[in-house]
Amino acid sequence: MNLHNNEAGRRTIRANMELICKCHGVSGSCTVRVCWRKMKPFREIGEQLVRKFDGATHVKVIERKHQFRLRPTRKDIKRPSKKDLVYLEESPDFCFKNSSVGVLGTKGRACNATSYGMDGCRLLCCGRGYQTVEREVEEKCNCKFVWCCKVQCQQCSSRREVHFCN
Repeated sequence: MNLHNNEAGRRTIRANMELICKCHGVSGSCTVRVCWRKMKPFREIGEQLVRKFDGATHVKVIERKHQFRLRPTRKDIKRPSKKDLVYLEESPDFCFKNSSVGVLGTKGRACNATSYGMDGCRLLCCGRGYQTVEREVEEKCNCKFVWCCKVQCQQCSSRREVHFCN
C-alpha cells in the first residue's frame, strides 16, 4: 500500500510539472533555447493530494502466484489506478476515547471558536459543543531589537477566553 501511494504521489508531481524555457542570444535572438521542467507551487500539489486522499479507495491485499495485488474491498468499486491513493484499514473514531487503539478523544481539547478549520470547535468537538473559560495568560510583549543580534521582550499577562470541547 505504501509503495502504491508513494508512486501515486510521484505521478501527481510529474503530471503537474511546468515546462519553462529561456532564450539566449545576441540582441534578443533565440540562438540557444534552454528548457527545464519546474514543479508547480507546493500548495497546488498538496491540494491535489488532499483531493486524492478524500477519494481514496479502501483495498485489501490479495496474493496471486506469489505476487501481491491491491483489490477494492467491495465489488461495486473500480480498481484503483496507479494515480489513486488507497488505504487498508478504516480510521478509528477520533471523537471518543478508545484506549485499545490509543485514541484519546477530543473531550477537554482546546479549540478555536471562530475557526472553520481543523482547529475549530465545530469540527474538533464532534458536535458536542464547547465551554468557554476566561484565563490569565502570560505572553511576551514590548519586544525590542537590541544591537547586535537579539530581541528582548517583557512578560505581560492578560485575560483571554479559552475554549474546550465538552
